[in-house]
Amino acid sequence: MEMNEIKKMNDEDLGLESARVRRALFNLKSQVVTEKIKDSSQFGKMRVELARLLTEESSRRVAKNPPVSRKKVAKAPVVKKIAAKKPGAKRSDLKKFEAGKLVEGKKVMS
Repeated sequence: MEMNEIKKMNDEDLGLESARVRRALFNLKSQVVTEKIKDSSQFGKMRVELARLLTEESSRRVAKNPPVSRKKVAKAPVVKKIAAKKPGAKRSDLKKFEAGKLVEGKKVMS
């Protein structure tokens, strides 16, 4: 099916046709497992036809509901605390230090 034929279809026919092509592609895949397939080029043809149908469905959906353009907002720079790891310090102590709950090896009540 050519693209100009697809564009002439209404939305309901487009959905039915895409369901038909998906079913046919599934049947083709199941034939590979159960029996010898006669024409292996049908896989590519079915996939191309399904892609055309889905492309038209998508373009119609976007035409009905255009995407909202959003202004880009500058993000604030991320400031990371760099804590020097002391010899013999535990990993949990380092995390507490970064969170501000450990001062000079002693726990701070907060």
